[in-house]
This record gives sequence, C-alpha cells and structure tokens, in this order.
Amino acid sequence: MKKIVETIGFLVFVQGAGGLLYEWTGWFRFWTLVHHIDFLSDRTLFVNIVLIVAGAAVMIAADSIKT
Repeated sequence: MKKIVETIGFLVFVQGAGGLLYEWTGWFRFWTLVHHIDFLSDRTLFVNIVLIVAGAAVMIAADSIKT
C-alpha cells in the first residue's frame, strides 16, 4: 500500500512539474493533463503549483503508512 501511495504522489508531482515546464518553455504539451481540462484553462499556473505541493505532501505522508 505504501508503494502505491508513493507512486500516486509521484505522478501528481510530475504532472505539476510538467505543467510548469509547459507554461515556461512550451514543452510537454500532450504530457500534462491540466491543459486538456477546459474549466482549468484559466488557472493553469496555480493548478500546477497546487499539484506539485499536493504530490510532495502525499509522498511525505506515505512514510507514515505502516506496512
């Protein structure tokens, strides 16, 4: 269970980081999900920062799960 939570946290973190890279450089266009969701298109920078923080928090919280 711990590995699954860590993997989910890592994927959320990578989505946020990829979204920020897309905002700044234009790369990873098809790789990020935030740009494909219409109602989030106005707030992509904020959503990507939230994804990075949430992904890091989930990865840190996974350490408290006992196996």
